[in-house]
Amino acid sequence: MNLFSNEHSPTTNLLPKEGTVNYYGKIFSKADADFYYERLLSHIEWVNDQAIIFGKLITTKRKVAWYGEKAFEYTYSNITKTALPWTEELLALKLKAEELSGETFNSCLLNLYHTGDEGMAWHSDGEKDLKKNGAIASLSFGAERKFAFKHKVDKTTVSLHLAHGSLLIMKDTTQTHWLHRLPPTKMVTKPRINLTFRTIVR
Repeated sequence: MNLFSNEHSPTTNLLPKEGTVNYYGKIFSKADADFYYERLLSHIEWVNDQAIIFGKLITTKRKVAWYGEKAFEYTYSNITKTALPWTEELLALKLKAEELSGETFNSCLLNLYHTGDEGMAWHSDGEKDLKKNGAIASLSFGAERKFAFKHKVDKTTVSLHLAHGSLLIMKDTTQTHWLHRLPPTKMVTKPRINLTFRTIVR
């Protein structure tokens, strides 16, 4: 199922079963979205992402950053990261996502995709550090990209385009029953910044 219309209601669940995904569309004016895009591009401490796969250390072209209200440790792909303190822009974006969604977050994983050649394979955000069935708020800035979900059992797929300055919320049992990915594409030549606000539990 493709959801490429710009007409989205944040109260509509995009998933047909076993999870909840709400797309708010563009929540910032173009001027504000452009401002945050430029600030994040230049003020975030970006590093190339790393993963240990079959015992080998792999470094990706994609860059990442990990921020939070405390020096939270977060482990995925067998690599542990320690959160940096919030920046002024990240705090403002966190508050905006919380205001619209009614959720609360204490950390943020950021991804910088330089072109459409860089993407993310099918996965779910089910790391033990994350609040179980907690909400994840995904903010997108820069190039518009396709984002897809696939049910783990019956392989049903749902996809949509995430616009510049838009908000997507994944919550409830979404991570338990669904995978998601950012497919690579030759059609996109500009960068995209994605922020995923999360809740770490100790």
